[in-house]
Amino acid sequence: MEHDVEDEGGPAHCATGKTRLHVDAPLGEGGEVALGKDQSHYLLHVLRMGEGERVLLFNGRDGEWAAEIAEATKKSCLLRVTGRTRPHIALPDIWLLFAPVKRARLDFIAQKATEMGAGLIQPVITRRTIVSRVKDARLQANVIEAAEQCGLVALPEVREAESLDRLLDRWSEEAGGRRILFCDEAAAPGGAKAALERLAGEIGRGAPLALLIGPEGGFDAGERARLHARADTLALSLGPRIMRADTAAIAALAAVQLFLGDW
Repeated sequence: MEHDVEDEGGPAHCATGKTRLHVDAPLGEGGEVALGKDQSHYLLHVLRMGEGERVLLFNGRDGEWAAEIAEATKKSCLLRVTGRTRPHIALPDIWLLFAPVKRARLDFIAQKATEMGAGLIQPVITRRTIVSRVKDARLQANVIEAAEQCGLVALPEVREAESLDRLLDRWSEEAGGRRILFCDEAAAPGGAKAALERLAGEIGRGAPLALLIGPEGGFDAGERARLHARADTLALSLGPRIMRADTAAIAALAAVQLFLGDW
């Protein structure tokens, strides 16, 4: 019978000072998890851990579990799961759709969006997007690293890049009534708070949302017109100052989480 074990050293969601690993294996009391070469090397040779030492595991589905190093060789590590420390906690149903930027800033967006609770992350290619090739594996690696460090037990879904036009073509049929909040650089500043408060009163916290961030040069006139014409779309201003795309993504996500998410 599964039982939760007490997690020592601060609030349950705080990962400070704890070794946490994301694994793909199912997790349950008494189960065993064989780590791959890279994770084994990290535990045994970087952290210099040995048999009997404790780590925390999560797979994005089964919550967080305590485990002990049961067997350790030069190149492999076998963990034995001893008990659950936290149940699965779902992420807010907020999608972050953003025009991709250069690599280091793309890493930043993936990491910070994960820390802040985005439920899905997807690059969107607009007509003014300069970076059109995105490595999904790199995005996923950044998501996992952020979740390991910040105590998350769920991972945002990472979707492949898609053009904005194609995404909007099928939105009504496939997004299930999800509202789009798009950051419109041409919107008059000062109205975002009131707009988010009105929307919170209309749909409540926790409703499905998508936050759309454009490229450095902004949406073009045709894209803006198409977004404004949609009944399921709300334009938001991020204030009177010009922001870089990565800054805009995090600022907007913070505002949406505060009024419509789980903050």
